[in-house]
Amino acid sequence: MNVNSLRGTLMVTLAYVLVGASFTANSVLGDYPYAGGQALRYGAACLLLLPLAGRGALAPLRALTARQWIRLAVLAGVGMVGFNLSILLAERSAEPAVPGVFVGCAPVVVAVLAPLLDGRRPSRPVLYGALFVAAGAFTVQGWGRTDLAGMLWSLGALAGEVGFTVLAVPVLAPLGPRLLTLVVCGLGAVESAVLGLVLDGRGFLRVPTGAETAALVWQAAVVTVVGFVLYYTGMRRIGVERAVLLSGMIPVAAALTAPLAGTGTYGAAQAAGSALVGAGAALGSGVFGKRSAAAVQDDPGDEGGIVVHRHVPAAGEPYESRRGDDVLGADPLTAQEQPVPGAPGDGHRQSGNVVGEPHAPSGGERLVETGGFTQREGLGDDGLR
Repeated sequence: MNVNSLRGTLMVTLAYVLVGASFTANSVLGDYPYAGGQALRYGAACLLLLPLAGRGALAPLRALTARQWIRLAVLAGVGMVGFNLSILLAERSAEPAVPGVFVGCAPVVVAVLAPLLDGRRPSRPVLYGALFVAAGAFTVQGWGRTDLAGMLWSLGALAGEVGFTVLAVPVLAPLGPRLLTLVVCGLGAVESAVLGLVLDGRGFLRVPTGAETAALVWQAAVVTVVGFVLYYTGMRRIGVERAVLLSGMIPVAAALTAPLAGTGTYGAAQAAGSALVGAGAALGSGVFGKRSAAAVQDDPGDEGGIVVHRHVPAAGEPYESRRGDDVLGADPLTAQEQPVPGAPGDGHRQSGNVVGEPHAPSGGERLVETGGFTQREGLGDDGLR
């Protein structure tokens, strides 16, 4: 695992830990109107992100197509508002562990769905790792009583968890993590307000108590602003399948913090489940295997910042100096050049993964120097997202 991937993994892990550790805040908001609380949370997060968006934020938004705006609206509706509503409704007739177990299956679904949508075959290490993570989440949480309605709403929560990640992939590149989070939070606030007016009328909002205010501030500033930006930044670095693998940290973080909040204990089952989650994440991220530069092709979503330099001739062609070359002219050490099969891609079709420079010749092969090149970086469970 290179430095770029390690940073991305740590970012996604921290994002999921923040979600898993937010159960105390969620319990404090149990008596606050659901839709109103979500509208306040996402609206506050959007306002907090505005100063961080930068002066040039309007240009990417103006360039978005109608189809991309619809995708963003669906992302906010399904992956945020719908996810939280499904969790809430599931827990009316099911114990909290039931939707937690369903959401814990998200890595398996994404490990299969994301490659198929991208025209690739699912990666076996990622799929096996996802199965370990799902088993670990089940072990940590156990299984509880439920009925058909609880099962269906839990399935809806799973769809929301998958949609939060998969729907974001095509719009993450043009917007970036911060602007994407800002936009979906703004849309989520509007959608929550509309839902509140439909379900509760004018009573969907009320003045929160001191404890409710603190919980809303925590969810808006920490879980949403920090957590979402970290998650999307890390996902852009390591890819969607490997990012969702780390969702097993949600029940693990919840189990670790439960004793501190006096809402549970951390025993042998939680320790065993945590170990399974860790093993699955390590297996899916390739920690147990050695990878060469050529293995980038087999590691979709790993943004290694592969650089293709300009003025590099195709295989078998001599170097010809061009206007703009430095005063030293062509590199005379041709013995140091070796043909390799093209610039290695990651098969993810995301911009930012392979950095190309202008004037790079087309063709199946390029010559690169063995001396090396410079890398450049492109840059819950039942917890309410």
